[in-house]
Amino acid sequence: MRVALLIEGVRMSPERGTGTWFDRLAEGLREHDFESYVLAGSGVGAGARGRWLGVHELALRGRRPGGRLPGALRRRQYGRAYEELVRALVMPGERTAFGAGLYRLAALSREDGALPAFLASAHARRTLERAWRSPGADTSAGQPLVCDVLVAADLLEQCLRPLSAPWYGAGPGGLGGADLCHVVGGGPAALPALVAKQMHGVPFVVTEHGLHLREQYLGYRAAPYRWPVRALMLSFFRALTEETYRQAAILTPGSAHDQQWQRRCGADPARTRVVHEGTPAVARAAAGPEPAEPTLVWAGALEPGRDTELMLHAFARVRAELPAARLVVHGEEAVRGYRAHCEAVAERLGVAGAVEFAGRPESTARAWEGATVVVFSALSQHSPRLLADAMLSGRAVVSTDVGVVREVVGPTGLLVPPRDPQALAGACLALLQDEERRARLGLAGRLRAQERFAVEPVIAAFREIYLELVSQWPAFPAAAGGGAGARPRPFARPAEYWLADRRGEGLEGTEGTEAGGDAPEAAADRPGALAEAV
Repeated sequence: MRVALLIEGVRMSPERGTGTWFDRLAEGLREHDFESYVLAGSGVGAGARGRWLGVHELALRGRRPGGRLPGALRRRQYGRAYEELVRALVMPGERTAFGAGLYRLAALSREDGALPAFLASAHARRTLERAWRSPGADTSAGQPLVCDVLVAADLLEQCLRPLSAPWYGAGPGGLGGADLCHVVGGGPAALPALVAKQMHGVPFVVTEHGLHLREQYLGYRAAPYRWPVRALMLSFFRALTEETYRQAAILTPGSAHDQQWQRRCGADPARTRVVHEGTPAVARAAAGPEPAEPTLVWAGALEPGRDTELMLHAFARVRAELPAARLVVHGEEAVRGYRAHCEAVAERLGVAGAVEFAGRPESTARAWEGATVVVFSALSQHSPRLLADAMLSGRAVVSTDVGVVREVVGPTGLLVPPRDPQALAGACLALLQDEERRARLGLAGRLRAQERFAVEPVIAAFREIYLELVSQWPAFPAAAGGGAGARPRPFARPAEYWLADRRGEGLEGTEGTEAGGDAPEAAADRPGALAEAV
């Protein structure tokens, strides 16, 4: 089958299977044809084709796409659809109108391609300002100023660019000709899938390894915009997420923790399946012998959310019981001045001589090799990647019990409450002083990570999901014909259609067909044709 991968912000590797998660997916499912549609940053190139069926890119930022402004009549139609979408963002009682406004803009753009020019026009800005300042609009973040309208209009134009992408035809390279769409990451990458389903009935799957909406909420804390703009954009992403979850055939979060977040945003539990992110690191050999001195290794970004300070306070307690212990901190400074703050804390606690701030390691595998015990002290943990990587080293793990940690580590590590240096120190001491227990937990953790994060189970899960979808959704939905009211049927083509010589149209004009044999499409309508073929 033909699968359209919709991705935001990632360029394709020259060869399948060499880098990203979806490269490995396409490499494992070679029986399917993958065509990628990438919403890139500011620069758009031809893309690396390699063994991909095709690579298409669209810039989300930078120079706006060209095009002429629509005429007066069309401009009013665009204005009504745009106003409906904006009102859904600012009017609490009109939230459900978001999808209608979105699809109407996509349909108008499909007809004349004037959506980019309209979104950049003064008419669109006036429409946004009128709806944003209308009575009943939610302005709890503050009344929008003229500068807010200008900034928000530019941001919405960038977010809505995928609606005008030249990808919605039913021919080669068009989403209408795909059997299904696979959205990787959510957010604006889901817009083409929503439009393809609305226009052509193409089903889509959504895979999120880290929720796009949650990342937006975290990212807009430090965004260089006034609060009214931030509130409007977060409302847009929330509405887009809800519409995506409502329309998706299947959602595949990367963890049960993410699954709970998706349910809070309206995801149907019956259409949600957890598929862990596979990593080729499962084939990596376990770390070698432990260091001569008892060493705790901490890894992560140096920022308050990772709570390096908690680790330092716990280590001071460990040193009081085990003077030979050392602490190695791996990670780059994510908040300016935080490393200096941590160094000052270590100096004040009297452990500065036993603490090494080693910066970014050459590789995570090298970082774990220097550990007797690996420690995580974060206040939140959304991604399982670093945890799983540490477990694959065969070293015992101690972590605060937050986010995905319990799901990933399970009974193979020691979990402690966050913000509790005494509990963290006790867990570290328990492992540092018990070699047999460290070895047992380290081996159990490695086996658990290999089982849950291998690439093969991920490939098998998506092979099953793809086949399930095409068996339940109409085949060739964009090419459905047969008169008014006719609906395409699942598996509308018989099995022999796929075995025919399609390159040379081997069934056309053959003697067998002239002698009364059914043509491939006609055979699909004859009762029992598939059974006879089998």
